[in-house]
Amino acid sequence: MNKDLFVKAIEASAKRRPCDLVIKNVNVVDVFQSSTFISDVGISNGYIVGLGEYSGTTEVDGTGKYICPSLIDSHAHIESSLLTPKEYYKCALRHGITSMVVDPHEIANVFGKKGIDFMINSSKDIPFDFYFMLSSCVPATSFESSGAILNSVDLKPYYENKNVLGLAEVMNYPAVVNCEEDMIQKLLDAKENNGVIDGHCAGFNNDMVNIYATANIRTDHESVTYDELLEKVRRGMYVLIREGTVAKNLKDLVHGASIFNSRRLCLCTDDKHIDDLVMNGSIDNSIKLCVNNGLKSEIAIQMATLNPSECYNLKNKGAIAPGYIADFLILNSLEDFSIESVYKNGTLVVKNNELFNMPEEIVEEVNLPTAMNIKKLTPEDFKIDLSNKDYINVIELIPNKLESNHLKIKIDDLNMKDEFDPIIGKDDLLKVSVIERHNNTGNIGLGILRGLKLNSGAIATTITHDSHNLIVAGTNDSDMIFAIEELKKLGGGIIVVQNGQVLSSIKLEIGGVITGRKAEEVIQDLAKLHDAIDIISPEIDFNPFLTLSFLALPVIPSLKITDKGIFDVEKFEFIPVAE
Repeated sequence: MNKDLFVKAIEASAKRRPCDLVIKNVNVVDVFQSSTFISDVGISNGYIVGLGEYSGTTEVDGTGKYICPSLIDSHAHIESSLLTPKEYYKCALRHGITSMVVDPHEIANVFGKKGIDFMINSSKDIPFDFYFMLSSCVPATSFESSGAILNSVDLKPYYENKNVLGLAEVMNYPAVVNCEEDMIQKLLDAKENNGVIDGHCAGFNNDMVNIYATANIRTDHESVTYDELLEKVRRGMYVLIREGTVAKNLKDLVHGASIFNSRRLCLCTDDKHIDDLVMNGSIDNSIKLCVNNGLKSEIAIQMATLNPSECYNLKNKGAIAPGYIADFLILNSLEDFSIESVYKNGTLVVKNNELFNMPEEIVEEVNLPTAMNIKKLTPEDFKIDLSNKDYINVIELIPNKLESNHLKIKIDDLNMKDEFDPIIGKDDLLKVSVIERHNNTGNIGLGILRGLKLNSGAIATTITHDSHNLIVAGTNDSDMIFAIEELKKLGGGIIVVQNGQVLSSIKLEIGGVITGRKAEEVIQDLAKLHDAIDIISPEIDFNPFLTLSFLALPVIPSLKITDKGIFDVEKFEFIPVAE
């Protein structure tokens, strides 16, 4: 704020000039004390300047309504929405979100610095605050092949950008505990630039959490039990409670939240498909779930506003108080968190789900071609040899979780001899494969999957966290090969096939992970994909596309698959499919 605006704000606060906007006689949600009180709220030059009695050029009657800070998503990968930031924010605003802390590591794994630059540029000149964390693990580990590598020297210059807040989720625990030089430098660079460091503590014991906390890693979003949450808070960490499209951990964690520990808790989505966001909500939905599970509304709102603001050093955000930025919501009801209006910097941007005061739309120029360097595959490439083997190592999906189970199944129990064939029905054993697509290595990882419940056909996608190679799962080799070839023609995306026919697909022309198209078009395509899934997997009751994409992330327990093979996350080593 420049001097003139600063003076005007003080004069408005001192009632020597009218406020620009006053919300009259409204119930104010006090996130500092987890309570409410009735007051006018005076706003001038995009800042809240007073509580009490105020008059303004524009006055809005807030009688019977509530005012609270607008919401902050404390950890998200925009790419999981399949949209660019310039399209995504319009959907987020309608759900009361005006700020997000973003890790662009999906597109960074594909394009490196060019991907980060694209996301930062796409987030400019809009009534929304995208804050960026620098992707710390590109690739996540050395056990997969990414399209790019980012070292400390690549990341350090980004700290000059005021919207860069620190270092994104540190997934490579061995690099931290073994003090690998480049990881240590990334941590030090963040610390020296007053940056926050995010963690990724999936399956950590307390000793491992100690090490991360000692390394100044401040947050974690991978807690799945209340005991994990408690131990991390005890060690001074912020726990970001996640409720995404696949990973839904809120109900397992929020029962332990209280006025005694809530100041170390935030809410995040992590990965959210745009159809899920539009239909079911985002952080606003998390607040509703918190309340439905017994948490006081004011505390739930605090976890989505003041707490992430303080965690990420966002000055003057996250409260309805003098000197704070006028990013706020008008609620019809506190109990069900029904949003009437959204204001950004004191300007109305949403009312009754309709957008207002939006900037002129500019067509984005995108020069990020998708790499699909995959040879024509044959059934021989998908052969899983069982000869002279005793059992198979199987990846078992856990619905609505990122974790998977590691099953060992005796081959004698399967009625198979020399070669694995998928089993449809009760036993539900499919082939799954990750194929490297960035650098033409020819790497093909093969595995066996339970839990996808396909009765026929195959599904494939170029969204495979975090290196974003191509993953395909199916009931037969021919449909798997057909799906791969069709995805190559699309230039990346998601596809469902059956009997050599495309049932539905979506083109993701930016790196195979996002598209520049409108949200409405993408939502329509996603609906068609789910209709196609109903044909080949009528019993499925979770999102198969995001669930499949996380099977390739070798930093979340227990058994995963990359382009280099089956990976035992607990042992941190590759294992054979059959042994």
